[in-house]
Amino acid sequence: MTQIEDKDMRAKYDFTKGVRGKHYRNMQAGYSTTVHKADGTTVVKNVMPKEGTVVLEPDIQPYFPDSESVNRALRCLIPLLAKEHGAKPEKR
Repeated sequence: MTQIEDKDMRAKYDFTKGVRGKHYRNMQAGYSTTVHKADGTTVVKNVMPKEGTVVLEPDIQPYFPDSESVNRALRCLIPLLAKEHGAKPEKR
């Protein structure tokens, strides 16, 4: 893992044994958080990715920092796919 100097990160935090993308597959399937409140009650929240959410695999993420960059790249591919499938690409 590449070490990046971060002036806001405290020296006591050590991520040298961190694994990028370790929880990637689990996040795609959804996850739950449990909050134990001071009054003794417990709240469980199930979180599922919204419909249409696309999760980039860790090795792809550095190339696409935001939705705009992903959409731009995909729009470049659409004409190639349209030729292959015999469909006309939609104009935007």
